[in-house]
Amino acid sequence: MASLCTFLIFFLPFIVSQAKPPPNQNHTVSFSFPLTSLRFSPDIKAPTLNPSLVSVSKRQPWRRPPKSSSYNFKTTFKYSMALIVALPIGTPPQTQHMVLDTGSQLSWIQCHKKAPRKPPPTASFDPSLSSSFSVVPCNHPLCKPRIPDFTLPTSCDQNRLCHYSYFYADGTLAEGNLVREKFTFSRSQSTPPLILGCATDTSEDKGILGMNLGRFSFASQSRISKFSYCVPTRRTQPGVSPTGSFYLGENPNSRWFRYINILVFPQSRTMPNMDPFAYTLPMQGIRIGAKKLAISAHVFRPDAGGSGQTMIDSGSEFTYLVDEAYNKVREEVVRLVGPRLKKGYVYGEVADICFDGNPIEIGRSIGDMAFEFEKGVEITVDKHRILADVGGGVHCLGIGRSNMLGIASNIIGNFHQQNLWVEFDLANRRVGFGKADCSRTA
Repeated sequence: MASLCTFLIFFLPFIVSQAKPPPNQNHTVSFSFPLTSLRFSPDIKAPTLNPSLVSVSKRQPWRRPPKSSSYNFKTTFKYSMALIVALPIGTPPQTQHMVLDTGSQLSWIQCHKKAPRKPPPTASFDPSLSSSFSVVPCNHPLCKPRIPDFTLPTSCDQNRLCHYSYFYADGTLAEGNLVREKFTFSRSQSTPPLILGCATDTSEDKGILGMNLGRFSFASQSRISKFSYCVPTRRTQPGVSPTGSFYLGENPNSRWFRYINILVFPQSRTMPNMDPFAYTLPMQGIRIGAKKLAISAHVFRPDAGGSGQTMIDSGSEFTYLVDEAYNKVREEVVRLVGPRLKKGYVYGEVADICFDGNPIEIGRSIGDMAFEFEKGVEITVDKHRILADVGGGVHCLGIGRSNMLGIASNIIGNFHQQNLWVEFDLANRRVGFGKADCSRTA
C-alpha cells in the first residue's frame, strides 16, 4: 500500500522515580512508573478489539541499531486492555500520557494550541514552557529526504514547518508538526533531543510511544539496548486495574527468559505486504489442549509478497490470524464446544468465536492454548483466561481474522501476553519470554 495504514489501540500511564544504578554500571538510572490501561474515548467508533499502529506500507529495511545507551529504567502500569505510560518530556518536564506500542514508529504527543477553538486537553504539552523544544523546518533533510519515506509522510505547512499526517483504520486522523524534544527522567538523566510528532488535530488526548525497529521510533533514537514489559492478568471488577511492569534497559528477571531470534528480511523493500520494522517471530504452530492443529508452519512465515508475517505487538489488544490459521482454530473450538457458540455473532466484524454462558466452564472445555515457536519456546494461554469479556455477557476467544482488517499478517496481541515477561533485546536481535505473576513484579 502506498499510504500509511495504521490501527489505534492501547493506553498505559507511568510514574517516574529514580533508583540507584546497578553496581557494575556507570551513569545509569532506573525509573518506576505505573502503566495504566484505558478504553477509547466514547466518540471513537472503532471496536475495542482494534489492532495497534501496525503499518502495512513499504518501508526501508531494518539495520542494526547504533551503539546503545546506558539508560536503565523501570515502570509499573495498570492494565485492562491498553498500555499507557506517563512520561516526563521537556525542560522542565511535563508529564505526557502515551500508548506503549511496539507496532508503530513515530512517537507523538498532544500539543497545546496557542489559540484553540476549544480548550486543549488538560494533559497537553505546552512547547512555550520547555527550553529544550525546537521545531523541524520543512526544508530539513528529515522532512524532505532524497528517497521518499512512506512510513512517515511529510509536507510543508503554511508556516514552513514540517507537517505529518497519520490516518488510522477507524478513519480518525492524527497530524501535526515534527519537533525535537527531550525525555527528562531526572535532573541528571535525559535523552538527547528526539524527533517527535507534536499533534494538534487528533480525536485522542493520548500520544503514542513508538517502539518498533524503525529509525524514528523511541527505541531507535534513544539507542536503548533492550526493553521489556510484563502484562498482568486482566480483571473484570469495575474500577480495578492490576499493575504490571516496564523496563528500559536491563531486566533483573532476564536470566530465566527463553529467547528466539527476530526474523530479518533484506529483500523486504520488494515485499508489499511486509512490515520490516515489526518484531517478526519464527512461529511454527498452534496447540489447543494436547492437540497440535494441522497448520503448516509456512502459514506463519512471510511469502514472496510478505503475506503471512507473524509479529508480536504490545499495542494490539487481541491476536489476529490469517484465514488458514483462524479457520483451523475455529474448527477445533467448534469440535470441543460447538453447541455453546453464540450463533450469528461477530465481534468487531472480525471475531466469531464467541460464547454466552460461564467463561470458566467453557475455557475448561477448550483447554490451554499455545503459540509455538522455534527452539521449543511457546506462549501458553491458560484455559482459565482464554476467553475475553467483550461486554453484554459475551466472551470471545480473543482472536480475530486479520484479513477483515485489510492486512495479511498474524499479530500476537497483549491479551495473549498476560502473565508473561516479553523482552525486546535489540542489540542481539531477539525476543525473550518468561512466565511470571505480573501483578507481583512491581
